[in-house]
Amino acid sequence: MKKIFIPLLAVILLASCNSEKKQEIAKEPAIAVKVSGVSENNNSPFVTASGKIEAKNSANLSTRMMGYVTKLHVQVGQKVNVGQLLVSINNTDLQAKKAQVDASILQATAGFNTAKKDYDRFVNLFKVQSASQKELDDMTARYEMAKAGLEGAKQMRNEVMAQFSYSNITAPFAGVVTNTFIKQGDMANPGMPLVSVEGASKLQVMAMVSENDIAAINKGMPVSVLVKSSNEKLNGKVSEVSISATNTGGQYLVKVDLDKTDVTVLSGMFVNIQFPIANKANTSKSEVLLVPESALVKQGQLTGIYTIGTGNVAILRWLRVGKSFGDQVEVLSGLSYNEQYIVSADGKLYNGATISVQ
Repeated sequence: MKKIFIPLLAVILLASCNSEKKQEIAKEPAIAVKVSGVSENNNSPFVTASGKIEAKNSANLSTRMMGYVTKLHVQVGQKVNVGQLLVSINNTDLQAKKAQVDASILQATAGFNTAKKDYDRFVNLFKVQSASQKELDDMTARYEMAKAGLEGAKQMRNEVMAQFSYSNITAPFAGVVTNTFIKQGDMANPGMPLVSVEGASKLQVMAMVSENDIAAINKGMPVSVLVKSSNEKLNGKVSEVSISATNTGGQYLVKVDLDKTDVTVLSGMFVNIQFPIANKANTSKSEVLLVPESALVKQGQLTGIYTIGTGNVAILRWLRVGKSFGDQVEVLSGLSYNEQYIVSADGKLYNGATISVQ
């Protein structure tokens, strides 16, 4: 008899515990939420594209000569002016060539002066028939050869002086040093980048636009640019539109010149560009389902949204999203038109949480 009553007692106690837990769950207060239906946008006022801010003037400076770097005159982040010295490269060999050329110029000058005097003398002698035609021709040839030798020596000096500009690297425009690729004592090689300079006063955006939207984008079109890191809105104008996607993977390059910006907008920042497309609905009749970006739930690389299940409970549903339209995001799958979803909640939502719709 004892073996029979003990299991029965355990079952009664377990049932009573389960009922108490159910009562506790039922007593949890419902989370107040606000809901909304998916909005339809058949006539989107703009299309978006991602891009990156770049300096309109930028250059990686290099040299045509080989030599040791004697001094690096700038640091990363330093502002420079046009013509300011950035890098000095050892030019001892050029100085020796310059001395040789200067000596050859002196020699050629002396030969030219002598040939010119002889030529002038024979011209006068020929006028009074004291010199033959052949003698005058020989002296004329000597004079022209001396003249050409002097000119060649001078041009050789110009070549050597031009080489000096590659031993002293200067800033081609006013801007900021963004990177240095060498240090004092390194060997500089022809074509190797030494210093990178960007003109920070003028910025532009490089964006890639899909083939579905490129036909509606025109040069001179005003656009809005949203900086992702700071949510700052900028204005700009389309300056260049590429008509070929051969080398860009099916995307078309579009450049946008930004209006005057403050110091917080830097080269390399990622942005979203909004191109106004007034008649986009005429080219595509498909419905566009949009939800506020604030209503989305992101876990890793997954994006979802809370919907309302049977019995007023929150159900997390995963979505596949598309383009962004301002503060709204296009839903490609996972949600149907006019289906309600939770926009905001007074508490922390979780899958299966009891809710009350306000």
